[in-house]
Amino acid sequence: MSIVHCGVVPHPPVAVPEVGKREADKVSDTRQALLELGRRIKDSGAGVLVMISPHSPVFADAIVINMAEKLRGDLAAFGAPGVTFECDNDSRLANEIIAQCEKLNLVSAALDERLAGEFNVQLSLDHGITVPLYFLRQAGLELPLVVSSMSMFSFEQLYRFGIAVARASETLHRRVALLASGDLSHRLTPGAPAGYEPEAFKFDEEIVRLVGSADALSLINLDPDMVEKAGECGLRPIIMMMGALDGKSVQPEVLSYQAPFGVGYMVASLQPGGDDDGRLLLQPMEKNRREKLKARREKESFLVKLARETLENYVLGKPKPEIKSEEIPPEFKRRAAVFVSIKKNGQLRGCIGSVYPQQEDLVQEVMHNAINAGIHDPRFYPVRPEELDELTYSVDVLTEPEPVSGLEQLDPKKYGVIVRKGNKSGLLLPDLEGIDTAREQVDIAKEKAGIGRHEDAALERFEVVRYK
Repeated sequence: MSIVHCGVVPHPPVAVPEVGKREADKVSDTRQALLELGRRIKDSGAGVLVMISPHSPVFADAIVINMAEKLRGDLAAFGAPGVTFECDNDSRLANEIIAQCEKLNLVSAALDERLAGEFNVQLSLDHGITVPLYFLRQAGLELPLVVSSMSMFSFEQLYRFGIAVARASETLHRRVALLASGDLSHRLTPGAPAGYEPEAFKFDEEIVRLVGSADALSLINLDPDMVEKAGECGLRPIIMMMGALDGKSVQPEVLSYQAPFGVGYMVASLQPGGDDDGRLLLQPMEKNRREKLKARREKESFLVKLARETLENYVLGKPKPEIKSEEIPPEFKRRAAVFVSIKKNGQLRGCIGSVYPQQEDLVQEVMHNAINAGIHDPRFYPVRPEELDELTYSVDVLTEPEPVSGLEQLDPKKYGVIVRKGNKSGLLLPDLEGIDTAREQVDIAKEKAGIGRHEDAALERFEVVRYK
């Protein structure tokens, strides 16, 4: 017994007649495809349904599985309080998935009432589950349920989750259907929910093509810029689901694709077959990751290599790197203010710096701030040893700040800004994604400083040299 069916399901509440009313007819193809998928899952003999939702509580450092004894939800938030859901939770399978994740070095956790209270999140079913469940039930599918969140892990790690589900189903002799809930681009037309991006349709075209050929490796290697522009919520759940098909032949079929409201809705069916060694993808993924890591580190600048090795040594309990004077490029034998930024899978993982130099030289400044960025940034948990190979670094060396008289002397692409009022101050680095005007830059810096947007504040600007 193992994975008997997989699928991709969208979750537009408007598709539910009690919510969408007349508008629901605009996604009639999606509704019919969801019914067809439900019938296929029923015919597969599945005994339990595992669903991955991008709208379940998302943690950056763990995949969480809902451990409520009864899984309940409704569509009250969308104007249909009478549409309710209650499912048995297959807690034994949920716990076995967590155990298999641990064997694959993938961090997962049981989300119970205590943890939900601690993090102020809900155990109720979100619309990423309830909307597709509405149509699956109409197709006659009534099964115990396991609900998983996605996470901000690397795509390779997310793929491991599907492998964990497959191994758990084999261990417990369960016939499992695994569904990835997710919409595609939210930026397909002017007036779309996440704004309009002219190239967003390319993402949807690629997803439809790659899911339609069950090409997991190409999904994992999609152009990050294209993914970012799409404003989607389905890619990570899809990759998680694909892992359950590792080493199996697959019969994929895209049952429908629609985008009447500027958001892409795809329904896909993926039926696993016999063993196929050509689809054992975990090792090729790991090899590809190691090669990318090696290539990236070969291109590191002196300061970035210093920051990385300093944090790695600290996390692994080793002394700081010993840098001989002759190894330091002449331009770095001075004092300067420095910010060290750390990202993980494209997401900020830590950033600490200083407006004015605090250490005896630039090398010591970088080493000091690298440890602080990785360990003491209050927005994040300290970096763990198993994360080190996933981190990328940049080092910004600041020029001395100079006062300016107004916004007209600022340029958010060229200059960083410092705002001051009394003992309050806030700093924002230049050339940050999503900040296009001096007004936006100053407003955000004021917010960081606790200064009201309409309060007067002294302004300073500075430039940075960014090392990668």
